[in-house]
Amino acid sequence: MSEIQAPQWRIDEWFQVLERQSRDKMRIFHDEIHKYNRTLNLISAKTLPFTDAIHFADSILGSQLIHQSQPDMTRIYDLGSGSGFPGLIFAILYSKVEVVLVEADQKKCEFLNHVIDQLQLKNVKVLNQQIETLEPNSVRFCMARGLSTISKSILLTRKIVPVGGVFFHFKGENWSAEVGEIPTQLCSVWMPALVGDYKLPVGPLRFGVVKTDKIA
Repeated sequence: MSEIQAPQWRIDEWFQVLERQSRDKMRIFHDEIHKYNRTLNLISAKTLPFTDAIHFADSILGSQLIHQSQPDMTRIYDLGSGSGFPGLIFAILYSKVEVVLVEADQKKCEFLNHVIDQLQLKNVKVLNQQIETLEPNSVRFCMARGLSTISKSILLTRKIVPVGGVFFHFKGENWSAEVGEIPTQLCSVWMPALVGDYKLPVGPLRFGVVKTDKIA
């Protein structure tokens, strides 16, 4: 039987430019995930040893692109937040932005609220409900990581995002293929564009954030 690899924490090394307080909060978040993952299935077990790269670094780099794209944004929704990526990372990085975590699973919502309390985050709230039940035209800015394809995600949010709203999608290196698969009729309502791409501190793969603007 192969030994279980101990989780690594390299965020302090990779992101020295971030405030120490932010990195410390991320470390607490990291430890809570590992503490509760066995019972709540927060993230895939095979990614546990590399949570710092696969989940934290990815969320940091993607969040930075989103904030650079919309620096005046005051609220953003993390749809299908699950274990809190990227929403909690965004909230740690940008304390002046209200982050709303939308998650249908009650136990995961309890975990999210627990972490919010542990980190003493004042700019985050959790909504335990289905995405499509949010108030119509109430979501001006939203993001998702691992929710679904771009096509399915924008279909899911067609009523809750108003014209002029923006949906940011965390995607892997095949982001362009997903954009190409958006049906023509959806492209008359949503305009997709790449916000930016990035490479994790380890590994050869590039990732990207695609935004879809609601234009009609």
